Amino acid sequence: MEQGKMGHSLLSILLVIGGNILYALSVKLFLLPAGLVTGGTTGIALAVHHGLKVPIPLFVLLFNVAMLLLGFILLGRQFAMTTVVSTFIYPLALDGLNRLFGDLVITQDILLCTLFSGIGIGLSLGIVIRGGASTGGMDIPPLVLNRYLKIPVSVSMYLFDLGILLAQAFFNPPETVLYGILLVMTYTIVLDKMLLLGTTKTEVKVISKRAPQIREAILHQLDRGVTILSGETGYLHLETQVVMSVISNRELPRVEKIIRRIDPECFMVVSRVSEVRGRGFSMSKKYR
Repeated sequence: MEQGKMGHSLLSILLVIGGNILYALSVKLFLLPAGLVTGGTTGIALAVHHGLKVPIPLFVLLFNVAMLLLGFILLGRQFAMTTVVSTFIYPLALDGLNRLFGDLVITQDILLCTLFSGIGIGLSLGIVIRGGASTGGMDIPPLVLNRYLKIPVSVSMYLFDLGILLAQAFFNPPETVLYGILLVMTYTIVLDKMLLLGTTKTEVKVISKRAPQIREAILHQLDRGVTILSGETGYLHLETQVVMSVISNRELPRVEKIIRRIDPECFMVVSRVSEVRGRGFSMSKKYR
């Protein structure tokens, strides 16, 4: 058990480190060469660098440490422990990549830089969050506001990002700001997809007079669990049974064929579910 916990903790730390390195790589290779604007700590660093010429990695490090202390004081020790790796790895990785790649420019196409930096940042944030940690920096103020003022994290985060983008608009052309908005939208979408990657399943509900046969077919041909719900038809008020099962996305065509073969006239509802936990999914099956 202890070895399993240690292995899980080691994997989480490696994911957080890898995610932060990918974040720094996306910023170095695509965001900085194109002169893009963005939100978060990096966006603040870009604004400060333009006005005061403070090196971006140095400002990110100092800002992250300040936010880490704020999180420790207001959110507790447990939160700070999950954030400390990101606090130092990202700025150190960015500084190391600056030294390694120098003035390397992969492409001067601003649209390509916007898309690839957005994809890279979204993937890296998803990896860090799935590793059970926070990226620190500007992630912390929305969490503080949520705990003490009950302001939704998503609302305050978007407002902070909007303010950071507007701050950079004073010394960037309008076109660059528009690309910055596209960048934020891209990494937000990629992050959402990344957080759901591998966890989405398909829920199938079937209303049929041959519910027992459909139940047996799903149980024995697909080895999937089934729940029988009691229902009543809306028009004639007849009692009916509803067969509900959660399956993998790839199993859907096979399930549909099996059900239609048993009852071509059945009423079937197919829904996408974001996450499933329990026996057969997040836990091993038990047969009786």
